[in-house]
Amino acid sequence: MEDTAIIHLFWSRNEDAIQETERAYGRKLFALANRIVQSHEDAQECVNDTYWKAWETIPPQRPEHFYAYLAKICRNFALGKLDWKNAARRKAEICSLTQEMEACIPDRRQADRMETQELQALLNRFLGEISQENRLIFLRRYWYMDTIGDIAARSGMTESMVKSRLHRTRCKLESYLTREGIAL
Repeated sequence: MEDTAIIHLFWSRNEDAIQETERAYGRKLFALANRIVQSHEDAQECVNDTYWKAWETIPPQRPEHFYAYLAKICRNFALGKLDWKNAARRKAEICSLTQEMEACIPDRRQADRMETQELQALLNRFLGEISQENRLIFLRRYWYMDTIGDIAARSGMTESMVKSRLHRTRCKLESYLTREGIAL
């Protein structure tokens, strides 16, 4: 079923919307959550919470990119579950990703002063300026939290090439944000 038809089911409050969403995106959402929480049960709970949140927010929302909308919700639930499970201790992979991005993302005080929408617009502009291949690699790593090996296999590159591209992209992002007046 097409995304627009599924969204129409949500708008008409038809419970089949959940089943159609599960059929279309259940595996992808589960894989995303599982990469973060690394637990079958917790990942399934995050996916179920995603369906519930979609049911609550559509309407009034009418997402233009349905999977991206669902993935954002699912990712947030999974990160919340990870925080809850590990309290002060984070998983090594999440820490590793955070450390990779620390140099090119503003510190929390700067982000608090800056409107979230402004930072989002800057990141979107930056991603629009880099090549599609580098954008996909960057998003697979830092949004979908794919491993370097998964990205390499998906893109037909070596792991070394993927690491190199990610490093160069992070450096470009740092320069871009600095040029835009964001203190790092």
